[in-house]
Amino acid sequence: MTDKIKVGDYLIVQRQKYTKLQKFNNSNTTVNLGKDQIELRLAENQPYFTTFHLVPKQERGKRIYTLDALSTPSEIRNLKELLIKESGNDNRNIIDDRQSQALSTEEILKLREECESSSEVIGKLVENSKSFATKTEYSQEKYLKRKEKKYFEYITIRRPSIRLLTDIYWRLDPEKVLGVRSDTLSQIISYSGVCGIGNYLLYESGTNGLLPAAMLNSIGAETGGKLVHLHPGNVAQKQALLAMDFPAEQQARCVSVNIYSVLRHFYQDKEAANENDTPEPNLDIKDDPAGVELVEEVNGTNKRKHNKTEDGTTEGEPEVKQLKVDKQKQTWELENEAAASIMGEKFDSLVIVAKEHPHSILKALLPFVKPSRPVVIFSTCREILTECYVDMKAEASVTYLRVSSNWMRQYQILPNRTHPDVTMSGSSGYLLTGYTIGN
Repeated sequence: MTDKIKVGDYLIVQRQKYTKLQKFNNSNTTVNLGKDQIELRLAENQPYFTTFHLVPKQERGKRIYTLDALSTPSEIRNLKELLIKESGNDNRNIIDDRQSQALSTEEILKLREECESSSEVIGKLVENSKSFATKTEYSQEKYLKRKEKKYFEYITIRRPSIRLLTDIYWRLDPEKVLGVRSDTLSQIISYSGVCGIGNYLLYESGTNGLLPAAMLNSIGAETGGKLVHLHPGNVAQKQALLAMDFPAEQQARCVSVNIYSVLRHFYQDKEAANENDTPEPNLDIKDDPAGVELVEEVNGTNKRKHNKTEDGTTEGEPEVKQLKVDKQKQTWELENEAAASIMGEKFDSLVIVAKEHPHSILKALLPFVKPSRPVVIFSTCREILTECYVDMKAEASVTYLRVSSNWMRQYQILPNRTHPDVTMSGSSGYLLTGYTIGN
């Protein structure tokens, strides 16, 4: 992880309050912000958190921009200080008749092409507005913010973080992260007790890698913590994991496997180990002449056994079958073995974030959790968690069970205008938490 922007990184492109996740694939990568197309070529090898000025390219009919790094952020002009000179007492005499702006649409488009900065365009709009000087100071600020949002010519490139990724995913589509909001994610991390020591088990069925990225971020680099990430599909969703750009050793401690495959692998290995531990019956075998086949009865079935020749191969068996034994294992098989070995050591917490009913998943994974360890289950439906609550209460497998819900309210903080936001999300789901009981 470096402090410079390089090809292959995931970037957070911010314009005012709007943020967008973009992968810097190559030097020809562009990012679209509304109708504006921005080339990222000149951002390479620049430090993160650099503010860039959008320089328009001379291509008529297209809003294409290149980047010019600012030496100091103070170069961004404060429009409030520049343009607000006098204000009215109230807006009672202002009539919205669409005639207050003297410039036509064609003249405004021509201004955008001729002016070097957005502040000049906004200044021309203010000069040709008949009602701007009679508006109150609050109305003038709102007018300037609306125009600045439309003509703003600066962007900042930031390094991805868990908070920024959560806000971006939530704003785009809450269902893509199963309804997990930033405050709910922080509660999940807090209740599960994830830290740099211990093994942690996570099952999630599609959050774009946000949950494993958040837990791996809490585990930290160069620690002893390990994370087993279970998912129901063939390939795990890892966009947020890749965007965080964790060190290689930290990524190696996150094992992503299919839940059905790893459970089958674990129990098959356990059965094989139990069979190897059972003593084999002693069979009295008489001396047979060389080259004669032996027939032995094992578990009620007759199996034909061939004598070995001098070169070590067996008679009557083709050499192709012996080559199949040395076949190289695939990546998913190695990941299953790594996850199964950690499952044998058991885990220090269990987190389930699923779109399906979590009861059967909880039944299958609860035996792998150590006693007195936290269990956290998230669902957007309270009734589903209530069913799990009743079942675990009856079985007495988990104690201190609690069902909780977060309700976060956002506020606008401005002088003499502090109030809750007009539109905001309500509940972002429910959490069922508890602690395991030893047998």
